[in-house]
Order: sequence, then C-alpha cells, then structure tokens
Amino acid sequence: MGDSDFPTLTHETASWKGNSLMSVTQITPQGFDMVIKVAQRMQGIVREKGGDDRLKHKLLATVFYEASTRTSGSFQAAMMRLGGKFLHVDGQGNSSAAKKKETLADTIRCIGCYADAVVLRHPVTGSVPEVSKLITKPLLNAGDGIGEHPTQALLDTFTIWDELKKDPKVVVFLGDLKHGRTVHSLARLLAQVRPRSDMVLRFCSPRGLEVPKKVKDYCEKYGVQHETYDDMKKACDGAQVLYVTRIQRERFESKEAYDAVKGSYVVDRAFMETAPSDMIVLHPLPRIDEISTDVDNDPRAAYFRQMENGMFVRMALLALIMGKADE
Repeated sequence: MGDSDFPTLTHETASWKGNSLMSVTQITPQGFDMVIKVAQRMQGIVREKGGDDRLKHKLLATVFYEASTRTSGSFQAAMMRLGGKFLHVDGQGNSSAAKKKETLADTIRCIGCYADAVVLRHPVTGSVPEVSKLITKPLLNAGDGIGEHPTQALLDTFTIWDELKKDPKVVVFLGDLKHGRTVHSLARLLAQVRPRSDMVLRFCSPRGLEVPKKVKDYCEKYGVQHETYDDMKKACDGAQVLYVTRIQRERFESKEAYDAVKGSYVVDRAFMETAPSDMIVLHPLPRIDEISTDVDNDPRAAYFRQMENGMFVRMALLALIMGKADE
C-alpha cells in the first residue's frame, strides 16, 4: 500500500521506528488503527499526569517555510509533553534560508545533524518528500504546497472516531478542495483505511475549486463512493461529518480570482439549525468567515477539540518514529 519511495507503516511499531512520514498512502489500515490506539494512550497520559519523559534527551527540529500556528505549536507541545526539547527554524524569517537564499537541501541536511527528527513545511508541492531522501533522520511532512498534510489527516480521523465512536457513513468536504492539502490527505486516508465500505465522501466546492481528479481516482481505487455538490445544504443531508476549509487567498494568482469565490459558503447558526443533529463540524483552521463564531458553542462544533487531538496524535507519531511507543 505504501508509497513506493517510502516504507509501509503497519501495526508493527518496528515499521515506524526511524522512518519518515511523507504521505498517508504509506499507512496500512492496521497501521492506522495502531496509531489511533497509541494516540488514545497519549490522551490518557496528558489528562492523568500531563505527560511523561520517554523522549528525554531527544531533540525535535521544526522547520517552517510557511506560516504555522497549530501544526508547529502542537508538534512542539507534543515533544515537551514527552520530556523532549525542540529547536525551531523560521524559513521565512531571520535564517540563512530566508536571508541568504540557502537551498532547502542544505538547510535540512544541516538541521538533521542537530536533531533526532525533523518536521518540515514548505510551499512547493513535492519538496518535502524529495528532501527527505537526503537525510538519515526521520522527517515528518507538515505540508508541501497543495500536496499532502498527513499528520493533519491522522488527527482529523482521530477526531472523527473520538467524536462519533463509530465509522462515519457520510463525510462532507466543503470549500477550497482544489488547494486544500488537508482535504487531499484526509480523503485518501478515509478511503484506504475503510476500503469497500458503505461510507460516502461528498465534495462540495465553488466552481473552479473542485477536488482534484487524482483524489477521486484514489477513492475509486479503494471502492469508496464519492459525490460532487455545489449546494451546501443538499451535501449535508444525512451527513455525520462536515469538514470545512477556508478559501486560501495565498493560493490564488490574483485578488480578483480570490474575490470571485470568497464567502461562497458560510456555516452559521441558521445553517446549523437545519443540519443533522448528529453532524459534527471540523475545520483544520485558521478560519476566515466560513464558520461564524456563533457556531462555536454548538456541541457539534468539534474544531477546537480537534486541535487538542492534534497534540495527542503528534505525541503518538513522535513516540513511534523514535521507537518509544511501547513504553
């Protein structure tokens, strides 16, 4: 199942130790179930005693060439919760990468000399998997352009199962599905961990921002049904999960193109009054105006719980790649 260039990650913890995570396609269904179980243990550890010291004397490098609050913060918090430390490199700020135009390859090779593992985000699609071949330390893909965001997909699925306590039947993806790497990763992960199931993935977007064909093809490869909508209310009929994404201004070539589609969908209190009573609302954040703040107190609004889950899942991933998940 795994990407041919990267190791397959299974239910055996040994398959994770020392290896990189570039794509959800590396993870088997049994490997996914194992990650969920380890993340649940991490959730319990944090709630019972705040963390432990299994990663004491270990160092994580977080290297971000694009803005990040939740991904960088949760990785750093995850490392500290497990007794480790981190060093952060801002690829946009006061670094050789930003000021002296050092190549990505040289930067990562150098940072890999200092740390036990590296988390990398970069705006060029495919850049993170490519540079992972140049270092001997595990590398975690924190987003490569409009490519993938595998750790986000894992925390999203953890949240779905944690909230619903069962497999979802209908999952709706809403917003910018063309540029949304979180959508691309989550749709692929759902398809491969529940192949040939009765789950339906519904893609609802403005014209011109439809989900890429390769994502739909991936769903078909695993026998998972998908449907296309442009009407939010119709798409959510009978849904258990609504996954909302913002229209990403930074991915558009002009302000005019962005202005033509921004605000296409708004999830507000009035909409939630007509939505299924058991439909949870997720969002990778940040949000702009696609979810009104008047939804925040609705018990179905799970996006802030989703963010906390990100720390638990990333604690699990760090423990796995450093060979400390079984402690």
